[in-house]
Amino acid sequence: MKAKEWREKSEGEREKAILELQGKARKLRFDLATRETKTHSEYNKIKKDIARLMTLKQEALLSINVD
Repeated sequence: MKAKEWREKSEGEREKAILELQGKARKLRFDLATRETKTHSEYNKIKKDIARLMTLKQEALLSINVD
């Protein structure tokens, strides 16, 4: 999801999404390590979404308005 789409969500929805994505990333990382899955690109997409959400969280904390 794009950062613009994440900005439209409420703070609670973004927090919930962060926790959900971190859980997915953890599971996918272990699946990759045990060779149960081969989708490295999915792991990269999840990591980027987490980074976007964490950036938005930090912007809100510092009350930076980027549009």
